[in-house]
Formats: sequence, C-alpha cells, structure tokens
Amino acid sequence: MDSMLADRLTAWRRHLHANPGLTLQEGPTAAFVVDKLRELGVTEIASGVGGHGVVATLRRGTSGAGGNRSVGLRADMDALPIQEMNPDLPHRSTVPGVMHACGHDGHTTALLGAAALLLKDEGWSGTVQLVCQPAEEGGGGARSMIADGLFRRFPMDRIFGWHNWPGLPAGTIAVHDGAVMAAGARFEITFDGHAGHAALPHLTRDPMLGAGHCIVALQGIVARNVDPLDAGVISVTVAQAGEATNQVPSRAVLKGTARWLRDETGDLLEAGMRRVAAGIAASYALEAEVEFRRGVPVTRNRPAERELAAAAAAAVTECRRDLLPAMTGEDFSWFMEEVPGAFVWIGNGSAEGGCELHNPHYDFNDAILPVASAYLAEAAKRALAG
Repeated sequence: MDSMLADRLTAWRRHLHANPGLTLQEGPTAAFVVDKLRELGVTEIASGVGGHGVVATLRRGTSGAGGNRSVGLRADMDALPIQEMNPDLPHRSTVPGVMHACGHDGHTTALLGAAALLLKDEGWSGTVQLVCQPAEEGGGGARSMIADGLFRRFPMDRIFGWHNWPGLPAGTIAVHDGAVMAAGARFEITFDGHAGHAALPHLTRDPMLGAGHCIVALQGIVARNVDPLDAGVISVTVAQAGEATNQVPSRAVLKGTARWLRDETGDLLEAGMRRVAAGIAASYALEAEVEFRRGVPVTRNRPAERELAAAAAAAVTECRRDLLPAMTGEDFSWFMEEVPGAFVWIGNGSAEGGCELHNPHYDFNDAILPVASAYLAEAAKRALAG
C-alpha cells in the first residue's frame, strides 16, 4: 500500500473514532462509508440492508469454467456505550458516553482500504461483496442483514472477516484451526421476596441474601460441572436491588453473560443456572425466575477457508497458527452458518495502558491498516481464483 492511501485511511479511521455511532444508531457512519466508497470509484452500493448495513459490489470479468465466482468481505461499524478516557487523544470521541472501544472504526476503514486495493488491481476476476455490518455489539446486525436477504441479494460463495487483537504483535495474523470465539447468552435472574424494615428482617424475605449466595454459587457450575479440559464462563456483571438504606427490598436482579465452545456445555450452563437459582430460592423462601437468552453461535473456521485465509495471511505478513480461541463472542458467526468462511485476528500491538477491547482507554492502531486491507484483498483474490 502506498503512503498516500495509508494516510488517507488513517484520516478516515480517526474521523470515525471521533464520531462513533452506537449500536442501531450507525446512520451517519453508514453515510460516511457510502461517501468514501463513491470517492474511491465504487458505483454499485446498497444502503439500509438489515438496518444501517451497507453492501458494495465490485465486479470484474468472469471467473472459472463454472461461471462467476463471488466472495464476501465483512466489517462491523458500531460503537459501544462507554465514556472514552483518552483526554489527550486528538481524535477522541465527540459523543458523550459513546466510543469505538472495540476497533470497529478500524475494521470499517480496512474494508474501504481493501476496496481501494482491489479497484487498482486488475489481477482478479469475479465478484466481491463488501459487507459493512451494523449492530454487532449485541444488536443482532448479522441476523438482520441475513433476514433482509443478504445472501440472496448479494450472492457470495465464501465470506471472510477479522478482528483486531490487542496483545498480539501489531500486524501479525492469527488463524485458528477450528473455534475462534465462543457462543454466548445473556441471562437475568430475578429473586422476589417480601420487603420490610431493615431493622426487622425477621418480618421480611430478603432477596438480597439469595442474590448474594447466587453470585458465588454460579461459579461452582463451571468449577464443578464443566470438564476441566472444556471451556465455560459465567460472569455476573449487573446487580440491581433496593431503593432505601433502611429497607429490605422486595426484588433483586442479577444480569450477566455465559460463554462456551461446545453446544453441550451451553446446555449444561443453562441447566445449572436454573437449578442453582431454584435451590437458593427454596432455601430462603423466595421466588426465582431465570431468563437465558442465547446469542451468537461459536465462531468456527471451515477447513478449506481456514487454509485459504492462512495462505493469504502468509502472503502479507507473519501468520500464527498456535493461538487458543477466546471466550468473546462474534456476530460474524451467523454469516458462517449460511456460507463457508474464516475469521482471523490481526494483532493491534501492546495492550498496556488499558488498550484492551472494551476498555475506555482503547484506541485502534492505525499502523495495522495496510496489513488488514492487504489481507482482505488477498483473501478475496485467492477465493475468486478457486
């Protein structure tokens, strides 16, 4: 990639970082993407796909004896409800309480860079679908695009995506043999009791007591029910109860997330949570209700696409094949339920100083944009070449 294009991409990425669009509110981001695609010379662009989704189509010649091959390249573009804490960053978020704390600004920009590289490269033939997805952060953007006819309206034989990865050396690409990221669910456990004066607890049924025991007991599901060689996570991240310091409340609510790499483990976690909540409720004369909302499936690379991704990565930069999967989830998994694909990590560099994903001090590393764009373009060309 020439320095002029790299500088251009950096400026675009920093604009997106300064002007983040929250999940389901990505309209201005989508408009920016459309504007830059047109600036690059892309003419076939569809907006409003599955919400604020954008799909741009690049076509050149024909590919293969069997007809015109097609491939999809995907980026996500939504931000998070996190207040940025980078006061010295010139391109810090200008939207209170919203920031690109996961690098989707970089993912979107890298896809624009791939478009620029493919437009200048006459060494490929076929169709490339550039998929800019909204609402990845729990908003169901992938499924919304699928429901809106993504693969029917914009056919693709394969699809490739990526995520920046803090802690992995900048520009290094990691390709997993199977699972890349976990399946997950969001849960809510409600304990209902009987409110009363905090100085007269014997006249109440205290849901706080049940919630406290539940937080601890949930960890025993993983520790004593999940095979130590398997993977499972239960994290309670929200606790809501009470209105006054001198009142035992009538209700306590726990919320959080569960993650797993095998469907059987997900079933085990759900059954365990229901069992634990019911047992604690019976012990303290409470009523318990468990809501377990399953989200994304496991992000799992297909063998042929995995090897194609590894070859494309090795042609661009250093490729690692030895990393374990992460228990984070990824909406891209829904796309790979529809067509074969592969999902890779590209190192964002050091995670020191709070530069981890979903941290208020995070910032995408612009130095990896040329690698990310080149990888996407290379993967597309190799997929079209068969």
